Amino acid sequence: MPSLKMFGLASLAAIMMGTLGAAHADWSLNVNTALTQDDPMYKGLVKFKEGVEQRTDGKLTVNIFTGSQLGNDEDVLEQARAGANVAVLVDGGRLANFTPEMGILGAPYLVQGYPGARKLVTSPLFDSWAEKLRKASGHQVFSFNWWQGERNLLTNKPVTQPSDLQGVRMRTPGAPVWLETIRAMGATPTPMGWTEVYTALQQGVIDGAEAQMSAVYGARLYEVIKHITKTGHINLITGLVGSAQWFDSLPADVQQIVKDESLKAGDFASELTEKSMTDYEDKMRAKGVSIDSIDVAPFKAATQGVYQKLGYEELHKQVDAVLAQ
Repeated sequence: MPSLKMFGLASLAAIMMGTLGAAHADWSLNVNTALTQDDPMYKGLVKFKEGVEQRTDGKLTVNIFTGSQLGNDEDVLEQARAGANVAVLVDGGRLANFTPEMGILGAPYLVQGYPGARKLVTSPLFDSWAEKLRKASGHQVFSFNWWQGERNLLTNKPVTQPSDLQGVRMRTPGAPVWLETIRAMGATPTPMGWTEVYTALQQGVIDGAEAQMSAVYGARLYEVIKHITKTGHINLITGLVGSAQWFDSLPADVQQIVKDESLKAGDFASELTEKSMTDYEDKMRAKGVSIDSIDVAPFKAATQGVYQKLGYEELHKQVDAVLAQ
């Protein structure tokens, strides 16, 4: 069977749109993720699928595509803008192109762990950003409580301070907040799709990367790196985001089910991520990777200028006020 990547985006969007012409009692949603089936986020998506299909008596079916089969995140977001029945687990940085406020979710040392992330993304402040996104780009946030963990540095040499990253070409997503954070940490940011990272490290196209433990293990990057430095510089807060046009075609009760089940599944996946951290670390140590805890104070100091550079100073104060409540 040919890969979906072989189809052009226009054709793929047409395929995804097909169910919208079906009878009103028959809908489907195609969910895309770059992650593997071993990842807690995938297991959360399965939970979402089960919850939605059970509560709608199978009238709304959910299909899950791993390994970015429907395209990279940006491609799927464009399909959603066109009204296709697709959704994607995506970070705020990629959504900042449409609503700048979303970008702060990927800012350095913004929150502490899942409790802080969940408090922010279920607040009225975040709801105002989600509504602004909907109006600006036609994207519908189902929920944004899919916490994938703290991101750490992946290198082939020890790292203890920002100066150790001088000249290191480091893969990161292409959103401005990610690029500026990695640059402030001392490395040279190199945007690249997640599925390309293993080969790029293997072939020396890049010198390092940064990611959360679950993704590192799922992508088998422990085979092509020697060190994981626990900087925890970004909490990867992601959301299940689809098309507002598709969402609005659903009855109000089905819309609520989609939101409810996305929130439940996000909690399930995030809690599973928390529980899995030690296990991932143990498995990668057994593969020969050195996992190093360091004093992160120099990295915190180095990255604080990111907020000013991206115009997030006032927004940062608003976020801190929410977290302090």
